[in-house]
Amino acid sequence: MKVNISNAVKLFFPNPSLEMVYFEAIANAVDANATSIEVFISIDAYNKPESLTIAIKDNGDGFNAKNFEKFSKLLEIEAEDHKGIGRLVFLNYFKEVAVTSIFEGQKRSFLFTGAFDGEHEITNVQTQSNETELKFKGYRKDKVKSYDYLKPESIKNGILLHFFPLFYSLKMKGSSLKIGITLTTLESNAEHNFYSERKELIVSEIPNLQEESFPADGLDLFEKLKLFYSIKENPENQTLITAISVDNRTIPVEIFSRDAIPAGYEIIFLLYSDLFKGKANSSRQELEMEESDVRTLKRLFGEQVSKILNDKIPKIQERNRQVTESLKERFPHLSGYFEEESVGLIDRNQSLELAQRKFFNAQKEILDSQSLSEDQYQKSLEISARILTEYILYRNIIINKLKQIDPSNDEADIHNIIVPRRKTFVKSDSSTDLYTNNAWLLDDKYMSYTTILSEREMGELIQNISLEEHSERIEKRPDIAIIFSNDPERTAKVDVVIVELKKLGLGLAKREEVISQLKQRARKLLRLYPTKIQRIWFYGVVDFNDEFKISLLEEKFIELFSSGTVFYKEHSIILDLDQKTEIPVGLYVMSYEAFLKDAETRNHTFLNLLKESLKQDR
Repeated sequence: MKVNISNAVKLFFPNPSLEMVYFEAIANAVDANATSIEVFISIDAYNKPESLTIAIKDNGDGFNAKNFEKFSKLLEIEAEDHKGIGRLVFLNYFKEVAVTSIFEGQKRSFLFTGAFDGEHEITNVQTQSNETELKFKGYRKDKVKSYDYLKPESIKNGILLHFFPLFYSLKMKGSSLKIGITLTTLESNAEHNFYSERKELIVSEIPNLQEESFPADGLDLFEKLKLFYSIKENPENQTLITAISVDNRTIPVEIFSRDAIPAGYEIIFLLYSDLFKGKANSSRQELEMEESDVRTLKRLFGEQVSKILNDKIPKIQERNRQVTESLKERFPHLSGYFEEESVGLIDRNQSLELAQRKFFNAQKEILDSQSLSEDQYQKSLEISARILTEYILYRNIIINKLKQIDPSNDEADIHNIIVPRRKTFVKSDSSTDLYTNNAWLLDDKYMSYTTILSEREMGELIQNISLEEHSERIEKRPDIAIIFSNDPERTAKVDVVIVELKKLGLGLAKREEVISQLKQRARKLLRLYPTKIQRIWFYGVVDFNDEFKISLLEEKFIELFSSGTVFYKEHSIILDLDQKTEIPVGLYVMSYEAFLKDAETRNHTFLNLLKESLKQDR
C-alpha cells in the first residue's frame, strides 16, 4: 500500500490530532469484539517528543484473515458507518506501527508504514488467548501540541466523549469493556499535573441516560430526533458533553460553553436520528449536511436542551433572571431586545452584543423605509425613545467621570471633559456633536448653540459674534464661550454664555479671581451690546468653602436654590471712563458640586421618564 501519507491525511483529516491515534485503534479493537483495551504511553519528558512511544493492546478477534484483508485495502468498507481510512492517522504521527496479533492459535506480525503492501509473517503458537498489540514508534512531529494528548485523565475524557454512543449501546446490551490508560514519564511537571499515572474507563460505570423525543421541524416531516441526557451533581468533576451521535461516534456541537452551567455538574446531551447515518465526513469531525440544515439542527438541539436544563437546574433560571434584569437596568434602551430564555447560564457579554445587533437592525429597517406604515411609525417613535435613552446613559458616564475629579487633577482635566480645550464646535445637521462636547452639564438649553469656542482667543469670539474680521489679537481666553443664534447671518443679535473654570482645592484669592475674570470678559463683549449681543450669561465654576461663601455674601451675592451651592449677583459694568455708562450684567458663581449634581438630577429625571415610556411600549 504505497500512499503519500502527508497528502492523504490532509485530504481526509483536515484537522488531525494525536488523540485520533487512540480513537482509531480503540474503534478497531471494539469492532474486533475486544473487552479489554490497554493504552501504554511512554515519554522521557513532555519537551522530548522524539522519545514518545505508544503501545495499544486488546483481546479482540485480532488480525485473522478477514480482518487483515480489510486492513490491507484502503477505502474498502463493509458498512456505511465505516470509512476505511482511519489508520492513515497512525502514519501521520509515527513512522511505523509494529503489529503483533495472536488469534486462533496463530500469530501474525507485520510492519505498517507508508510502503506497506500486505507483507507479513504468520506462525503457530500454543496459547489460545487472543491478543493484538500495536507499537507506535518514530514520532514525526517536532513537538506534542498539548499535555492533554498524553495525560491519562484527559485521554479518558476524550475517549468517553468520542465513543459515548457506542459505549452506551454496549452498556445497554450488558457488554463488558474496560479501557486502561497508563503514562510513564521520567520528568514530571506539577504545574500541568503531568506525571506517571494510570486511569480506567469502565463502560458499565458510565451514567444512565434519560430519553426525550421531539419533531425534526424544518429537517424532516416524519422523522423524530431523540435526545439522550444525564444531569448529575458532582462537586469534584464538572463534565459537559453536547454532541450528535453519528455512526456510533460523536461529533461535538457547542450549544453553550462550559461557563454556561453552574459548577459541580456532570451534563451529557446526545442527539440521535437516522437522519445522521453516514453523514460524518471522512475524519468524523464534521457533519456532511447542508449549512442551513446544520443551523436548524443546532437551533432545535439548543431549544430542547434549554427546556431540560431550566427544569432540572432551577438555579439557572434564577441566575438568568438576575443577569437579564441587571442588563435592563444598565442598558434600558435595549430592554425588549435581551433574550429572556437561553441555553444554560446567560453569557452577559454575548447577550448584550446580540441585543445591540437587534437594535441596530431595527434602526436600519426604519431608516431604509421609503414611507412608514402606521406600525412602522409607532416603531420609529419607540426607536427614537431608545436612542434618546442611549444618549442619556452616555451622559451618566460623563457625570461619573467628573465625580472622580479631585484636588490632584488640573483645571484642564475638568475642562476637557466638559468641552475639549482649544476646540471650536459649529452646529451642524450631524448629531455627532452631542458626543463631542458636554455643554448640557450647565443647562440643556445650551445644547442649542450655534458655536462653542473652548479656550479660544477673545478676538475669535468677537469675530464669530460680529461676523467681521478682527485683526486685533486679544490674549485673554475665556475657558468656554457659547454663542446662540438660529442663523447669525440673518439674525442681528445673538445670546452668549461665558464660563470660567477653576480647579479644586484653590486658596481664597484664586477662588475670588473667577469673578474678576468674568467681569473682564463682560467689558470686552459689551462693546457689541446691544447691536450684536442681546443677552449674556456669565458662569464661574469653582470649589467652595466657608471662607469663599463669606466673601461672596460681603459682595452682596445672593444664594439660589440648587443641589449644591449657587450664588448670583447683578453687576454694573462700565465700558469707558468718558461716558461712564453702566450696563447691568448677571454673574453666577456655582460650586463644582452644584454644577455636577444639578446636571445629574436633570439627567436622572429624563432617564426615569424614558424607562417608564419604554416599559409601556412593551
